[in-house]
Amino acid sequence: MTRTVREATRELLRNLGLTTVFGNPGTTEIAFLTEWPDDFAYVLGLQESAVVAMADGYAQATRKPVLVNLHSAGGVGHSLGHVFTAYRNRTPLIVLAGQQTRSLLPDEPFLGAVEAANFPRPYVKWSVEPARAADVPAAIAHAYHVATQAPQGPVFVSVPVDDWDAEATMPLPAGRRVAGFAPDPDALAELATALDRARHPALVVGASVDQDGAVPDVIALAEKLGAGVWAAPMSARCSFPEDHELFLGFLQPERKAVAEALQAHDVVLVLGAPAFTYHVYRGEPETSLPPVYLVNDDDQVLARAANGVGIRSTPGLAIRALTEQVAAGERTVPARPAVPAEPAASTPISPDFAYAVVADLLPDNAIVVEETPSHRNVLHERLPITSTDTGFLTVASGTLGYGLPAAVGAALGRPDRKVVAVLGDGSSMYCVQALWTAAQQHVPVTFVVLDNEQYAAVRILGETAGGRKVPGTALGGIDFASLAQSMGCPAHTVVRAEQLRPALAAALAAEGPSLVHVKVDPNPQTLY
Repeated sequence: MTRTVREATRELLRNLGLTTVFGNPGTTEIAFLTEWPDDFAYVLGLQESAVVAMADGYAQATRKPVLVNLHSAGGVGHSLGHVFTAYRNRTPLIVLAGQQTRSLLPDEPFLGAVEAANFPRPYVKWSVEPARAADVPAAIAHAYHVATQAPQGPVFVSVPVDDWDAEATMPLPAGRRVAGFAPDPDALAELATALDRARHPALVVGASVDQDGAVPDVIALAEKLGAGVWAAPMSARCSFPEDHELFLGFLQPERKAVAEALQAHDVVLVLGAPAFTYHVYRGEPETSLPPVYLVNDDDQVLARAANGVGIRSTPGLAIRALTEQVAAGERTVPARPAVPAEPAASTPISPDFAYAVVADLLPDNAIVVEETPSHRNVLHERLPITSTDTGFLTVASGTLGYGLPAAVGAALGRPDRKVVAVLGDGSSMYCVQALWTAAQQHVPVTFVVLDNEQYAAVRILGETAGGRKVPGTALGGIDFASLAQSMGCPAHTVVRAEQLRPALAAALAAEGPSLVHVKVDPNPQTLY
């Protein structure tokens, strides 16, 4: 019995658990989409960048790979900002793009992608356009395995439109994920000895600890050691509950600040993060870092940590093995920063007050998705993340527009949990089309747009660097409530402080999506 490449691919996708597909279709995808199976779900986004970010949020929240279906050439081009984000987020996306008919490709046809496999590089782990139609299922299986092996990340497969109706002649590939890998025993023993000798050890936790489901394990390690725990600079996940007595705070993305924060420790263990991610440069630190050990599954991250001792392993296996080896100890942990006073309920609404209200009303076990670049420190101070399972998602790349669609994807992936997205006005406008998908899918997500009428992060960093009269940072005049309502999402605008709590409470009580547009003080002064 013969079968087409399309039929073989759908069987493979079922075997791999890739039956939820995020996409924005074009004519070069019709042969893949025709006679769409009833057991597959197609989540439509209205622009390819939003599609990829929605898929990213879904994969992050579920810890599962996901298939993204994009249009040839220009459609892939639209998506590349958040393909870059997925690469930095280490998200296992299998991006499947259409391509023109093979017989037309020598003439550079309309909608044809020249060197399609090279287009998304270097921000995919692997990229291919199969040499033959019969190779398509094997290429997708290969892509799946590359995407899901640590360090995870996006992959790309370009398929000419006439391949789907060709005969599938090769056997269907197997579809089991490759497991993580453990650390070298001798290297781990050296690390355990260093921690046992330390009087003031510190753990620095990054996003891949939570991605690996290892937050309970790192809590056990910290408690056994009596070690203080810092969040890595610019971490895109919460990998340690921020209300825990051992949590010390957030390292800033600047060399002097990192050295100052860590100077009280005699050994630093960095888990699932680079050592370190920086965003601004204010000169070299006056004090050197203490001895640094780095556990990471990415050889490139380990190669860059020239002054530390690197151990290659996926986080969970290393943390659990290390917890068994280290000796319990009573150690002195530096005092946590003082809790700031409650912010005043003033008008214009301060970002501090807005975040404090969100924190007070946040449902238990909610997922917080954040993209407010000019208010990141306010978030850290006012909205502690306490969930040990995907409690927080943000963008690791700095590419704007991730938060709104990622929240939609996270809510689709975890409908059992409320998703609350706190977004800036500038960030929201990059992929605002995802509100339509939220309404169509009726997902339980609340969008809180903090509107300061500007690209404040650009203005502040520009002024800090000596820039004056920088154009292109002023916004304003955007009616987010009307925008949301036009796409089927209920919305409310808040101008005065006393309006915020009832508006947010009503939005959180809604079964489907809702948006609260909050006019905030347009004068934030510092980022880090």
